[in-house]
Amino acid sequence: MCGRYAASRGPEDLAGVFEVEKWESEETLAPDYNVAPTKEVYAVLDRPLKDADSPRPVRQLRRLKWGLVPSWAKTPEGGARMINARAETVHEKPSYRRAFATRRCIVPADGYYEWVTGAAERDLEVEGRKKRPRKQPYFVLPADGSVFAMAGLYEFWRDRTLPDEHPLAWWATCSVITTEAETAPLAAAPAEGPRTLADIHPRMPLMLTPDRWDAWLDPARTDVDELRTLLTAPPTGLMRAYPVSTAVSSVRNNGPELLKELEGPEEGTLF
Repeated sequence: MCGRYAASRGPEDLAGVFEVEKWESEETLAPDYNVAPTKEVYAVLDRPLKDADSPRPVRQLRRLKWGLVPSWAKTPEGGARMINARAETVHEKPSYRRAFATRRCIVPADGYYEWVTGAAERDLEVEGRKKRPRKQPYFVLPADGSVFAMAGLYEFWRDRTLPDEHPLAWWATCSVITTEAETAPLAAAPAEGPRTLADIHPRMPLMLTPDRWDAWLDPARTDVDELRTLLTAPPTGLMRAYPVSTAVSSVRNNGPELLKELEGPEEGTLF
């Protein structure tokens, strides 16, 4: 899954990486090293500009709220639970299928956090025979330091309780697509701990390699079977993971120190 990630790159950097044509300087977000659900995040999308003479899609960097609210939802409360969409079923789930067909985006990140509990400890926890153990967080990122381009969807939701001119009348929200975690060895596995992404968690955000960006963002591509071919996992060996401080487990903590690589799991945590 993807429940927390880091995004420290600014709009100028992201605009260069993704060949963005339009972004608003007043919408600049501060670097966020502990992005949690319901926060505003950057997303790259191709969409015609409002009131433009040309209907052609323009690549934009937009601020969206993480937690998708379908356009038909009566209230936005469910958004906090819809931060992830499964690649295997995104094309058929009522909450995601419209967005999958025409409103796809890329959610840029430095990498994402995932928490590990040893297999034996997980079994005991499931059986109710042990208190919930303290988990060790890992940071997963591209081994070459490039932007982690997570496949995403976005939606617009209209709050009918507010007048049209109200700044909060429209919600722009997004979700990150996940897939099965890789079972191949990590590019640089820690000295102790997980050797593969699947050892950390059975799911991972779907990373789009640059050769898929244009096709994924193109709103003119609406054939579901064709789009599903873009959901295949990237080549193996592109990712690395390392343990980080358990301070990231609290959303109150937010700073570059959260990305500091530890030599091994913190004392008292499990793998």
